[in-house]
Amino acid sequence: MEEGDLAAGKSNAAERGAWIVFEDEAGQSLTPPRARVWGRIGQTPVVRVGGRGSGRVSMAGMTCYQPGERARLIYAIREYRGRKDESKGFGWRDFRDLIVRARSQLGGPIVLVWDNVRLHLTSGMREFIDANAE
Repeated sequence: MEEGDLAAGKSNAAERGAWIVFEDEAGQSLTPPRARVWGRIGQTPVVRVGGRGSGRVSMAGMTCYQPGERARLIYAIREYRGRKDESKGFGWRDFRDLIVRARSQLGGPIVLVWDNVRLHLTSGMREFIDANAE
């Protein structure tokens, strides 16, 4: 990026003085894995694992780059504990809030690069992107 050869011939971000922001998300279950072990014939081995058997951690992060500036990392974490009214992962409003927070912290326009996860393509997210395209 600093050499100026990234996306040669493309100038949207450069013309606007925008940050290039890469977003991705991941999740991890807090349930420990079960293992198979060898045991003596006729004696079923018992493998004890800690934890209640429910829970999940979801993370969404953005790496932000602009020539002449230090790179930034903006992220959000959501923990699911198995409660009834609690969502298991991120919703489109959470991604919207993360984009708003990134825009606020970076202090300039952003060019967002992300994958085609279903939540990125919802009607609410599309309306938000269309309303804030400039």
